[in-house]
Amino acid sequence: MTQRHKFRKSMNRAAGPAVAVIVVLAMIGYIIFGPTGLYAWGDYGQSVEKKRVVLTELTKKQSELQNRVNLLDRGRVDPDLAEEYVREKLGAYHPDEYIIPMEPDAKP
Repeated sequence: MTQRHKFRKSMNRAAGPAVAVIVVLAMIGYIIFGPTGLYAWGDYGQSVEKKRVVLTELTKKQSELQNRVNLLDRGRVDPDLAEEYVREKLGAYHPDEYIIPMEPDAKP
C-alpha cells in the first residue's frame, strides 16, 4: 500500500467520529446558548418580574373597575356616582357651575 492510500483510509475512518463530535458540540452549544438554553433562564427571570409588576397594576385597575361596576348596580345605585356619570356624559351642568377637571390620580 502506498502512503496516499493509507492516508485516505485513515481519513475515511476518522470522518464518522469527527462528524459525531461536531454534532455533539453543536447540540451542547444549542443547549447552552439556544433560545431555551441556560443563558435564556436569566432572561426568563427578568421577564417574570416585569410581568408580575404589570399583573399587579392590572389587578389594581380591575378592582377599581369592579368597585365602579358595583356602585352602578341597577338595584342599589350610588346617587353621587350616578349624578357624576350622567353630568359627565350628557354635559348637563348648570350655567353658574364651574367645572374643574382633575387628574384621575389626583386626590382632593
